[in-house]
Amino acid sequence: MRGIYIHEQPGWPRLHWKPEAVADALADVRHRQGRLLGRMENLGFDLRREAVLGTLVEDVVKSSDIEGEKLDPAEVRSSIARRLGMDAGGVAPADRDVEGVVELMLDATGRYDHQLTAERLFDWHASLFPTGRSGMRRIAVGRWRDAQADPMQVVSGPFGRERVHFEAPSAARVQAEMRVFLRWFEAPGDADPVLRAGLAHLWFVTVHPFEDGNGRIARAVADMALARSEGSSQRFYSMSSQIRAERADYYDVLERTQRGTTDVTRWTTWFLACLGRSIDAAGTALAAVLAKARFWERAGGLALNERQRRVLNRVLDGFEGKLTTSKWAKLAKCSQDTALRDMTVLVGHGLLARNPGGGRNTSYRLVTDGRRAGD
Repeated sequence: MRGIYIHEQPGWPRLHWKPEAVADALADVRHRQGRLLGRMENLGFDLRREAVLGTLVEDVVKSSDIEGEKLDPAEVRSSIARRLGMDAGGVAPADRDVEGVVELMLDATGRYDHQLTAERLFDWHASLFPTGRSGMRRIAVGRWRDAQADPMQVVSGPFGRERVHFEAPSAARVQAEMRVFLRWFEAPGDADPVLRAGLAHLWFVTVHPFEDGNGRIARAVADMALARSEGSSQRFYSMSSQIRAERADYYDVLERTQRGTTDVTRWTTWFLACLGRSIDAAGTALAAVLAKARFWERAGGLALNERQRRVLNRVLDGFEGKLTTSKWAKLAKCSQDTALRDMTVLVGHGLLARNPGGGRNTSYRLVTDGRRAGD
């Protein structure tokens, strides 16, 4: 017996929770949220923008990864940087799939104060599936799912070993369900905006209004609500990244909630705790931004060419593997002889150091601390 799902309960969609059970968690996450925003306000414009870029890249990459879609972080960074008017780092233009996810996320958070409508959701959905296909399968794009998609089951796990977490309402109910959801989302409410973000995520993913892409759009809706809670389009923490890290717990609490009553205390407390951990994780990203700023402060005044600056930024943004002359040449689109000259100059300036070993296996590392380069 599958039991009764939450959307089949008599009280649906009047979701509620025990205020005393979430009060402390809400106060704590609001405190952390305020502290993080305060720290960011003390940064200069360029550092704040760099932090926003890193957060958005993480959000887009991890949100897609939850759905099993692997995006190239360099392409995502290039796409977002270009849209923010920042240096794209010389990376080739991103493909249409990457551009579509970026468009969705930037519209959700950058225009958080604009009304969320069915037409806007349709545009988001169309941006996710520019070819009208999900993999090899043709799907209904830019409109609510129809009866051909019934039953709509929410699953996780590898192909052949999927686990069904719940079954969404039938397609015949979707239009009416979404009309109620959108009216609620835009109506002023008594609940704290952070709580409304958690409810919006749960409500949207419960209805599962599209044939595919519901998870990514649900997280975008939640991010939009969180931006409203802060009154800012600048994102400094990634809820999607934290959900990816806690994916097993996420699906567990989601399944338990779907098979329960309209009392969503369990879901709400989990959402607040996950949000708190995502804010804490933002401290690591901030440290990387500050380290990058210190690096360029040390390099200030040095006569570096455009290739050197571009590749150094690429490495500072999270280069994986060993940095060799061949990899430098590939990133800089130059010969290995030119790459070796570039890197030798940087070693002399104290910005790069050779790793132990030599010959054809020589690799280099960034020097991210120490005295001002050139001293």
